[in-house]
Amino acid sequence: MTRLAGKSALITGAARGIGCHFAKTFVAEGARVALADIDIDRARKAAAEIGDSAMAIEMDVTSQASIDAAVAKTDTSFGGIDILVNNAAVFTAAPIAEISRDDYRNVFEINVAGTLFTMQAVARKMIERGTGGKIINMASQAGRRGEPLVAVYCATKAAVISLTQSAGLNLIGHGINVNAIAPGVVDGEHWDGVDAFFAKYENKAPGQKKREVGANVPFGRMGKPEDLAGMAVFLASDDSDYVVAQTYNVDGGQWMS
Repeated sequence: MTRLAGKSALITGAARGIGCHFAKTFVAEGARVALADIDIDRARKAAAEIGDSAMAIEMDVTSQASIDAAVAKTDTSFGGIDILVNNAAVFTAAPIAEISRDDYRNVFEINVAGTLFTMQAVARKMIERGTGGKIINMASQAGRRGEPLVAVYCATKAAVISLTQSAGLNLIGHGINVNAIAPGVVDGEHWDGVDAFFAKYENKAPGQKKREVGANVPFGRMGKPEDLAGMAVFLASDDSDYVVAQTYNVDGGQWMS
């Protein structure tokens, strides 16, 4: 039995990586899914590969007009939105003495404001519809603690955890469960960029940081998008109806809370 049969989902940052894998998994579980991404060409390719239950929507989470248009299109196309996954995010790293205001604004605008205002837009539709829903925010182990070179990114993910708590308490009265997933280090093409930051600031050879962080995971390797999908399905399904305002670590044992 598919756990998301008859449900409809909007996933941001879904053209690749974790978001794309969630889209595939949700469709396999019976849902219809909108893959929202600023890279619409790649989103369309991903949706075509998934099949008829997936569609691509262009969405820039730094633009309220784009958020509202994407949410409205998903709502109209599917006759409502049952599930939102706020996955769109960017990474940055720099010593405190070198952080720029432009980089700070950009990362907070995508990771925090993008999460908040997409959540708000979808919650309004869910409240209007009156049948509740599930909202899943993507946090990070980086939101559980500071890291020497990752102050801005860590702060954004701590903000996502806090937003999840506040929104969860506020929206459960409407039957909307808001929870989050905090991955650890997840392998994928984005790690080329992450590795480059550490190569620059820690004077490491390309690929060295990636090997080191993978070796330090208690499970014995970096995570994969597949490792997160089960938690995402649980939080999107009826099985999580009594779960409110929580952030779940899915990180191979890197953080305990």
